[in-house]
Amino acid sequence: MSLHQVYPRPAAELIGCADCGLVQILPPVASDAVAECCRCRRGFASSARGSIDTALALSITALLLLLPAAGLPLMQLSSFGLQRRDWLPTGVEALWNDGYPTLSIAVCLFSIAIPFVYLGLMVCVLAGIRLAVEAPLGRLFRWTAALRPWVMIEVYLVGCCVAYTRLESVGTVRVGAGGWCLLAATLTAVLATLKLDEQSVWDALPPRNSLTSPREPISCETCELLIDAAAEHGGCPRCGARIRRRKPDAIGRTVALVIAGFLLYVPANLLPVLSIERFGRDEPSTIISGVRELITNGLWPLAIIVFTASVVVPLVKLFGLTLMLVMTRLRSRRWLVGRTMTYRFIDRIGRWSNIDLFMISILAALLQFGTLTNLRPQPGAIAFAAVVVITMLASRCFDARVMWDAPGIAA
Repeated sequence: MSLHQVYPRPAAELIGCADCGLVQILPPVASDAVAECCRCRRGFASSARGSIDTALALSITALLLLLPAAGLPLMQLSSFGLQRRDWLPTGVEALWNDGYPTLSIAVCLFSIAIPFVYLGLMVCVLAGIRLAVEAPLGRLFRWTAALRPWVMIEVYLVGCCVAYTRLESVGTVRVGAGGWCLLAATLTAVLATLKLDEQSVWDALPPRNSLTSPREPISCETCELLIDAAAEHGGCPRCGARIRRRKPDAIGRTVALVIAGFLLYVPANLLPVLSIERFGRDEPSTIISGVRELITNGLWPLAIIVFTASVVVPLVKLFGLTLMLVMTRLRSRRWLVGRTMTYRFIDRIGRWSNIDLFMISILAALLQFGTLTNLRPQPGAIAFAAVVVITMLASRCFDARVMWDAPGIAA
C-alpha cells in the first residue's frame, strides 16, 4: 500500500497562523515547494511534505541506536595508571552523588528520558498513520511537538566533544561503542526531523480544515485547526489541546521569567561552574575561563561554539524578549515581521545553551582519581542551568500573536 492510498493529498484549506493569528487559504502544496504565512512568513508546509515513510524509518533507526548509546560506554579515560568509563547514566549518578540532585534530574530528562519518549511517540504516530490505525494519534503528536524543544541529544553530543578536548590534557581518551552509537543516533534523529513536515502529519489526522470558515474562528495553537469560538476552553477535536484565543497571561508570565533570567545570569557567569582538584590544589573554573582554556589549546571553533551558546544565546533571548514585551506594551507596529521571526529564532536556539551542563556531567563522571585529580560541580552550574530553563520557558509562555493584537491589526 502506498502512502497516498493511506490518506489523500488535501485540497485547499483555511488555516490560522499560530504566530500572527491571520486566517488564510493554504492551497495544495507541491512536494518541492514551501508554503509560508503571507503576513509573518511562518512556514506552513516545507519541501519535506509527504515524507512520512522516510521520517518513520529514520525515527525507528534513531530509537534503536539510542538503546546501545545508553547501555554502552561513551568514553574511556586512562590516567595515572587508572581507567574510568562514562555511560549516559553515570553523569547523572555523579551529579547526584556530589549533592546536585536538581542538575542530575535535568541531565537525565534532557539527555535520556525525553529523547526516548519523544522518539517512541514519533514512531507510534507515524506508524499509526502509515498503517491507518484507529487511535488518538493527534494527542500523541501534540506531545511530540511539546517535547521537541527539550530533546537535547545533539546538544549532549557537542558537550561530549567539549569534554573530550578538556580530558585530553589529563590522560588518554578513547571513544567507546556507546559514543559512536550516540553520534549515529543523533545524526539520524536530526535527519528524521528535517524529513518530517508537521503539516503533513496534521493533514493525515481527522478532522481537517476546509474552505468554510466558522463564524468566529479560533485557531488551535498546536495543530492550527480552525474551530468555532463557541468551543473555546474545550478540547481541540484533532489534537486535544485546550482551545484558547491566546495563551493565558502571556505577557505577565513572560515578564516574570525574563526578570528571573536577568537576575540569575550574573551569578551564572561570575560563579565557578566546576572546580578541579589536582594534587590537593583547587582550581575553580567559570564559563569564561573554560572558553579561555579552549582558546589556549588552539580549539577556536569549539571556543566560539561554547561562548556563543553559553554567554551570547541567553543574552540574545533575554534582550529579544524584553524588546518584544516593551514594543507590545507600547502598541507599536514597527518591525512586526522582524520581531515575529526573531521570536521563532530565539525559541529554537535556547536549548543549545546546555552544552556546558552536559560537559560538566561527563567530566564529573570521568575525572575521579582521588587526591590525584578530582572534579566537582559548583553552585554556578545551578544558576546557569536555571537561566537556560527559565529562558526556554519564557519563550514558550510568550504568545507572538499578542504583538499583532496590540496595535489593533485585524486577523
